[in-house]
Amino acid sequence: MPSQILVVGSSNTDMVVKAEKLPAPGETVIGGTFLMNPGGKGANQAVAAARLVDSSAGKSVTFVAKVGNDIFGRQALSGFEREGINTSYVLTDADYPSGVALINVDASGENCITVAPGSNANLQPGETEAALQATESDALVLLQLEIPLPTVEYVIREAARRGCRVILNPAPAQPLPADLFPHLFLITPNETEAELLTGIRVTDPATAEQAARKLRDMGVKNVVITLGSKGAYLYTAEQKGQVIEAPPVKAVDTTAAGDCFNGALSVALSESKPLPDAVAFACKAASVSVTRMGAQASVPYRNELESSVFSSQ
Repeated sequence: MPSQILVVGSSNTDMVVKAEKLPAPGETVIGGTFLMNPGGKGANQAVAAARLVDSSAGKSVTFVAKVGNDIFGRQALSGFEREGINTSYVLTDADYPSGVALINVDASGENCITVAPGSNANLQPGETEAALQATESDALVLLQLEIPLPTVEYVIREAARRGCRVILNPAPAQPLPADLFPHLFLITPNETEAELLTGIRVTDPATAEQAARKLRDMGVKNVVITLGSKGAYLYTAEQKGQVIEAPPVKAVDTTAAGDCFNGALSVALSESKPLPDAVAFACKAASVSVTRMGAQASVPYRNELESSVFSSQ
């Protein structure tokens, strides 16, 4: 039976403008297209996991988050329920509005994002306790860094103490306490995040190996450094460095590609796939997502991914 997946993190509403170019400081770019989509790294990863999990196995994805008592929060909650996510631990904040992200996307799919965290910044450590108590000991617990760091630290330590496998997507990049790393089953930084955590600039497989080895030395059991269109670099005690390539695609929007990757990776690991196979599965899912606009809207479903051209690559 697949393991339970618990995602703890942020929920935002993404307001997206797609234009030919990203504006420089002080510049106004005219001619864009506006979209409003559900987003937030935690929510994106929960939706990705829910869409890619084998529903016939009877295991649900549980999401822990906090939204505002406003239209954005109500829409987010309804969306999670439509995706089949267990929302028992999604709280409503009476004091703070729901989180909002302003996203610019250029013609090549590159983006820049500004986030107003709102209620996400008010998710307190104790408010995650009920979900942790209801989580099975072999569960996968997935977190990011768009909620308060004390809450992230609390969940990581408690989940690890209970025997869960903890996956940290250290995004947005920020320094982390040194004693947190030994509690992690897996960390999934991109090149920028890996450099911030290790001081090693990741530009190729050799420097990816240096950064991954340093993260292992810091106590993390397994390391996956995502490399965008190049795929991902896997480093474990048994697998001393391997580049797992992503299927080549034409990207139109890279928003939430990393979130799709992490949600898919969690699903594959919950099904006891070996890490190289799990990373390959995640690369395929992320490659599909970048061919579409939006955050959660871009995430493929399990049957869609298996029937796509990527399933044979």
